[in-house]
Amino acid sequence: MQIFSTFEHSTYLELALTALEKIGVKKEHILAVPLNNRVEERRLFDTLHRADGVSLFDKGAALATAFSVVGASVGFLLELGPIIWGLIFAGIGFLLGISIDMFIYKVVHKRNRKVRGKKTEVIVVLECPANLVDKVEEILWDNLALGVARIGATTNNPLDK
Repeated sequence: MQIFSTFEHSTYLELALTALEKIGVKKEHILAVPLNNRVEERRLFDTLHRADGVSLFDKGAALATAFSVVGASVGFLLELGPIIWGLIFAGIGFLLGISIDMFIYKVVHKRNRKVRGKKTEVIVVLECPANLVDKVEEILWDNLALGVARIGATTNNPLDK
C-alpha cells in the first residue's frame, strides 16, 4: 500500500519517521520531499483569467458612493454645481478606498504573514505492507500530519507477501 501525507517542516516529522522505522517500515520505502516556498510576491491586481480573492475595489466603490452623496449635497452651495462636485468627491473617495486597501494588504497582512512564519511543507510517501497501514496512519496523525491519504495495494507488491 502507498500512503501519502503532508507535514510542516518540524521535529514532529522527524519523530514520525523514526516511529515508522521502529514499527518495521524500511528507510528504502520512505520518501520525504520538502516543498519550496514562494519567492516572489503575490500579484496585487487580478486578471480576467486569474483571481486570488483579494479585492481592492470594494472599499473604493463604497467610499466613492458615500463621498459622491456628500459632494453632491455640498455642491448645491458651491459654484460648479452638485454634479461636478459629486464626481470630484466620488474620485476622492475611490482613491481613498483603494489607498486604504493597499495599505492593509501591503503592511498589515504582510506583517501578519511574517509573524506567523509560514514554514514549508513536506510530502511523505510510504510503501508499507497492508497489515501496517492502520498503525502507520495512526503514527502520522499522532505526529501532527496536515493530511493523510492511502492508495490501494498493487497486485504485484512484494511487501504485501
